[in-house]
Formats: sequence, C-alpha cells, structure tokens
Amino acid sequence: MAKKNTPEEQTKQKAQTKYDRKMEARKQQKIKDQRQEKLTKTVAVLFSVAFIAVIVVSIAFAVVKKDAVLNQTYVKVGEHDLTQLEYDYYYQTTVNNYLNTYASIMPYFGFDSTKDYDEQEYMDGMTWKDMFDEMTVEQIKQNKAMTDDAAKSGFTYDTTEDYENFVNGIKEAANTAGVSVSEYYKTNFGAYATEKNVEAFVKESLIASAYYDNLLEQMAPSDEEVKAEYEASTKDYDKVDYRSFTFTADLAEDASEEDISAAMDELKTKADSMMKARQNGTDFEELCIENASEDNKANYEDAETEYCLSEGKYYSGISAQMADWLFEDGRTEGDLTVIEDETSHAYYVVEFVGRYYDEADNEKISDNLASQKVTEYINSLSAGYDVTDVKGELKYLTIDTSDASDTDE
Repeated sequence: MAKKNTPEEQTKQKAQTKYDRKMEARKQQKIKDQRQEKLTKTVAVLFSVAFIAVIVVSIAFAVVKKDAVLNQTYVKVGEHDLTQLEYDYYYQTTVNNYLNTYASIMPYFGFDSTKDYDEQEYMDGMTWKDMFDEMTVEQIKQNKAMTDDAAKSGFTYDTTEDYENFVNGIKEAANTAGVSVSEYYKTNFGAYATEKNVEAFVKESLIASAYYDNLLEQMAPSDEEVKAEYEASTKDYDKVDYRSFTFTADLAEDASEEDISAAMDELKTKADSMMKARQNGTDFEELCIENASEDNKANYEDAETEYCLSEGKYYSGISAQMADWLFEDGRTEGDLTVIEDETSHAYYVVEFVGRYYDEADNEKISDNLASQKVTEYINSLSAGYDVTDVKGELKYLTIDTSDASDTDE
C-alpha cells in the first residue's frame, strides 16, 4: 500500500523556487494595480459629479443673482419699487459726478479711489459708501418727485434727441477710453447695465431735467423781486475797482516771534511811506515799480497793462481784509489805507477807485432767486417720499449722526 504524504511532506515537496516567487509577486502587483485603478475611477467619477454640481450651483447662483438685480425690489422710494439695476445706475452716476467735480480736493479728505468706499471713513461713523448712498437716495427722491409732479401737471417732453445725444456721447467716451460700449456701460452704470436695460432710467432723468428747467421758467422772479433782492444784498452783487500793492516779509520757516515782529514793523514803515507818497501826488504805479522786487518789477513796468489795478471784483473774490474796507459804506474814489495781514505776514497799500452795480447782473440775481424757489419746491415734494431699505444695504439709514457730546450729557 502506498504511503500517503503528510501536510509537512507536501509543503516540502512544493517549496517555491526563485521563479515561483517572482511570478507570485507579479500576480499580487496585478491585483493591487487593478484595485488602484478601480479606486481611481471611482474617485474620478465622484470628483466629476462634484465638479458638475459646483458648476450647476455656480450657474444657478449667477442666474438667481442676476434675476435679483434685474427684477427684485432693492429699495422703495415713495410708491416706486427700484431694482438694484436702477439703484446702481443712480449710484454710479452720482459717484462719478461727485468725484469728477471734486477730484482735485478729494485727497485732502483722505479719500483713495483705489480702495473700497465702505472701508474708508467719511465722518461720524459713516464711510464714503454711506455718504454716496445718502446722496444717491436724495437724487432718486428728487427725480421721482419731479417726474411724478410733471405727469400730474400735464408736462410732456420728447426725449428722442437728448437720448440720441446721450447714446452718441457714450460711444465717443468708450472709444476715447479704449473700451467697448458694453464695458463702458458696466463700468459707469453698474455690473449688469446695458444700453437697453438702462434706457428707461436715462430717459426718466432727461424728463426730470427738462421739468426742472420748466420750473425755473415758471418761477422766474419779477423785476420788482430782482430789485428788492439787490437792495437787500448790495455787497453780494456790487463790484469794485481798486489799486493795491503788497509788501511781504521774507521769513525763515523757524523764524522767532521777535524776528516776525521786527519784519512786520519794517513792512509797515514801507507801506506807510508809500501811502504818504501817494497822498502827496506820486503816481501809484510808479510807487509800485519803486517798491517791487526785481523778480516782480517787470510786471509793473509793462506799459500795456496797469498791473496794480483790479477791476470788476465781487466782495467774495477779494481777500477778507481788503474786502471789508473796500465795501464800507461811504467809500469814495481816492481813499487810501494800509492793511495788515498777520496770517500772511504782509501789508497791503490799497486805493479805492469805485464801486458800482452792473445791470447785466440782473440775470444773475434772477437765476439765483428762481433756483432757490425751485429747490424749495422740489424739497417739499421729495420730503413725502419715504425710503424703505428692502434689501438692508443702505447702512447710512441706521447710523446715528447726532453730536457725540449730546449723548455724553
């Protein structure tokens, strides 16, 4: 009978060779690679699904946001529901006009156009964004009030020509800026603005502007009102002619009070001497040439001009020190004075020539009075237009701008 092999003997008989181990290793690697490939495919599928989901969500979010901007109420002014598209149109227009008007002085207020407006303080806890929002809402209130009043009064205006000029102006501006018309609209009127979807807002603004001009004509003052306004404020409308010469001190930045006092005493002596010479009959311009610095002497020597003479000057256009003296009642031709200017470390020799009213300024007075009346009328209209911050973005409405000292008491 044949002898059976025990398990131990079978193991001994099947001992792996070097080749067997190599083949087994390949087999195990293949199994490992198959598992990794399956895992990679599974992850790839999951990632693709997730990526597609992100795209779908992003698209959906963009669609929802666009719908909100174009169709949902962003703010309510009076009985008017404004979308964010319309609000952005007014906001961008207001900001652009303001910055273009005051561009030269904005840096003095610490304003930086390259930074977000809501990160720059304007005053009393308000940011520049808050201030611009407040200005925008006031402009909207006035425009809505005027267009509503225009409709009630039967006022009509054909905006065709004005709107055509507006569109052509945009095209020229875009060309000058080197951008497309589409991009120009977005930059200047809001991220979702197009020529088509802001057309209604532009035309409404044109109607409001035309109605404003119509109100100016309707509220033009009478000749009697113009005369009464002039007589009540002659200093604001009269003009004066006068001659003047300025003596200035050449002081170091770190000059002491003693140095300044000594320099001012010297200037007064010179000014008094010039005034006395003029009173004795010496020509004013000759005295200017005599006292002028070498750098400035040529201006007074120019035979074509009377450099020392100022003509047709309003009170508001003259330095305060000289204006008060020149516009004093009873001033007569030939009056002379010496005026000290402590702030500028200077002395002025001033000679009064004449004060008068230019009849051409009747129109200026008329325009001022009409403008005041129209402003009061529009303010009375817009006061009834309550503002509802539907989206809660107008933070200025919740800011307490009362004097901090009041709350401390």
